[in-house]
Amino acid sequence: MTQSIEVTTLRPRLQVLSEEQILEIHHTSLDILSRTGIVMKNEAGCRLLLEAGAWESEGRIKIPPHLITDAIASAPSRVPMYNRLGEMVMPLEASKVFFGSGSDCIFTIDVETGERRKATAMDVQRIAHLCDGLDQIDFIMSMGNPADVPMQDPYIHGFIGMIRGSVKPNVYTANDRKDMEDIHRIACAVAGGEERLRERPFLLLYAEPISPLLFPDESVDKLLFCAEKGIPACYPPSPNTGGGGPITLAGALALGNAECLTGLVLTQLVRRGTPFIYGMNTAALDMKSAIVSYGSPEWALGMAACTDIARCYHLPSWGAAGATDSKVVDAQAGIEASISIMSAFLTRCNLVHDVGYIEYGSTSSMEMLVVADEIIRDVRFVMEGVLVNELTLAREAIARARPGGGFLADKHTLDNWKWAQWHPKLIDRMRYDQWVEKGSKDMAARANERARQILDEHEVPPLPEAAEEEIAQVLARRGAARS
Repeated sequence: MTQSIEVTTLRPRLQVLSEEQILEIHHTSLDILSRTGIVMKNEAGCRLLLEAGAWESEGRIKIPPHLITDAIASAPSRVPMYNRLGEMVMPLEASKVFFGSGSDCIFTIDVETGERRKATAMDVQRIAHLCDGLDQIDFIMSMGNPADVPMQDPYIHGFIGMIRGSVKPNVYTANDRKDMEDIHRIACAVAGGEERLRERPFLLLYAEPISPLLFPDESVDKLLFCAEKGIPACYPPSPNTGGGGPITLAGALALGNAECLTGLVLTQLVRRGTPFIYGMNTAALDMKSAIVSYGSPEWALGMAACTDIARCYHLPSWGAAGATDSKVVDAQAGIEASISIMSAFLTRCNLVHDVGYIEYGSTSSMEMLVVADEIIRDVRFVMEGVLVNELTLAREAIARARPGGGFLADKHTLDNWKWAQWHPKLIDRMRYDQWVEKGSKDMAARANERARQILDEHEVPPLPEAAEEEIAQVLARRGAARS
């Protein structure tokens, strides 16, 4: 009698820092905070730190190691994120990887005309709509700073576009506390009240300090607001190598770690247990063009290192993937997106943003989002590893096979082919004559077609009436204030 076999699947994983290296980076960060210090422009943030045991010296705030240790211990290792319908869809925890778009692009590629132009409020909503219909995109960011709204209000209109366009969790940006308050009012109306929003958050703040070691007033104020309201937040600095950070990745990691940990301390001083996402942006400042390279291998490698550090701290991690420096959706875009997406999966980074960026983060592309969605599906299949059990070993099918005859018509193939193989949605496997007959379309053309199909056919549940009423009131108050 054949013994039943059940073997756990081994999933591939990448670790780039040893425990000794993580400790060296950690201790360097503690030295930066306690000896070099930070410049804190926010009065409330300064007061919180000084009252907790930090001190001021030569115009800088020096933070003792015990505040860092306490903050790491008090922050949750798991941050559950919900969609705007109240369903828990994105648990940010060990080994779970989620992908989403990016924010604040100046330009977009018009999906109908192919024109590169300034982004509008409707672009934000339409891209959110597209993301809502893409299976592998788990959360939404604005992908644009609308140029057709009052210059003080792009983030409010960006948030409104995101929640109208998608039910998925969103990572939002804001200008100041006024933005935060209005976004919070709208979010409460969407969720059904402030208590409900605190219990089932569907939004997460993205804010940044300025590397090296500068903590602006409004940036910190947004972080403190989230801690007060129980809204999850990430506070990733951008110590890009050769720009905001040292040219060496290890130096950039030590600096960025110090800056991110400062944000963590602030949130925990306001309210212990405030949900916080750890991470930093470690792209390279290209020494020839002076662009911050979104397709650089340094960013993928830095994300891997950051995830190793986050794992050591038992904190959810922030990263980036699926972006390119290319100006069009071409082979370069595919190469850069694939390397970064594979890296995100291998490192098990939890919250991976910037999917769909082209032109080093200046431009959004619906076609790039669709292509990246396919890459994520492809890589996810690889990351699932090889399932070994009695069914997959196919003993009986092998015994039935005629030598040299194959398995195409075998019952085992007919019963299991739908799940046993990966099936592309966008990648072309047609025979040549059929491909020509269907228009000889390349990847970019097929992606454009797919994006437009989703926009035409995919339906998004509307916002609650109370939310639309709150939106109208917020915009009316802002209009009256400008008059």
